[in-house]
Amino acid sequence: MEFVDLKEQYRRLKPRIDARIQTVLDHGRFILGPEVQELEQRLAARIGARHAIGCASGTDALLLALMSLNIGSGDEVITPPFTFFATGEMINLLGGHPVFVDIDPVTYNLDPNLIESAITPRTRAILPVSLYGQPADMDAIAAIAARHNLPVIEDAAQSFGAIYKGRHSGNISAIGCTSFFPSKPLGCYGDGGACFTNDDALAAAMLELRNHGQLARYLHTRIGINGRIDTLQAAILLAKLEVFDEELLARAEVADRYTSFLKDAVSTPQVQPDRTSAWAQYTIEVDDRETVEKALSDQGIPTAVHYPMPLHLQPVYSHLGLPKGSFPHAETAASRVLSLPMHPYLQPAQIQQISEAVKTAVSAPATR
Repeated sequence: MEFVDLKEQYRRLKPRIDARIQTVLDHGRFILGPEVQELEQRLAARIGARHAIGCASGTDALLLALMSLNIGSGDEVITPPFTFFATGEMINLLGGHPVFVDIDPVTYNLDPNLIESAITPRTRAILPVSLYGQPADMDAIAAIAARHNLPVIEDAAQSFGAIYKGRHSGNISAIGCTSFFPSKPLGCYGDGGACFTNDDALAAAMLELRNHGQLARYLHTRIGINGRIDTLQAAILLAKLEVFDEELLARAEVADRYTSFLKDAVSTPQVQPDRTSAWAQYTIEVDDRETVEKALSDQGIPTAVHYPMPLHLQPVYSHLGLPKGSFPHAETAASRVLSLPMHPYLQPAQIQQISEAVKTAVSAPATR
């Protein structure tokens, strides 16, 4: 059993993907070829944004967004500690400081009620994460940001395809950043990402920044990075984009089946009524995670933990002086969450098998 079955997806999409790849091989424009611009146009149109800027990874998307806002030495950016490391890492890479704010224990996303007290004269942006595929409470966050004249960057690495109050994740803040890592709901066959914005100046900045700060060939107006998305990856994404809506529906059906089986046995994901999830993960909470992991592994069922250690407890952030207990909801989630296999091609019998294995594992007597 696969945690994310990319092989089955490829078998189903093989003619489309192969044709797109062959076209790139034929024209030979492997860097910023025509597929890159086509992908950007398709992505922007899909979510209703004025601009989409393809880039080399979700991590680079965050970096480009922060760079376009001139985040630098000593600047503070508010973000949750319960996320993939890149969210905080890119702030530090530019000389800034992540200011962690705890999560809502229901959605696992940044708790808007805790943001205002974390704002200081050095705060330059708010960076919420739409974890597991469900957008954060972006209107509440935007209202706080507006009062303090702060831009909001949505880390939508896991939520491209989700809807928040009728708007697409990625297009509900000054800049939205997403990832096309292979296991994402829309994934390529390597690293890839994109930034979205409705601000022409920010879009122009990110386009230059992703290509060594070039305004034109060998004319550099900024210090940038090599953050371009490869033409081959853009071609693969174009092929997958054709069935993305179908796959999102299938993911939602998988999630509904899981919940129907598991809702009385474990804590299951709760999607708020004003939004949808792209279901990048189906993540439950369990009391004795190691026991459940082992029980499932013994039956050939893969699992993952997203994420086992919140950022403030990572060794590299020890200098912040934020010990255990600093962000209790993030720490509790990190000790209890367990992600189950999730992809559009998971069969009902497999979902039942996984669910029964979970229920058996959580009801077994403790061995220690």
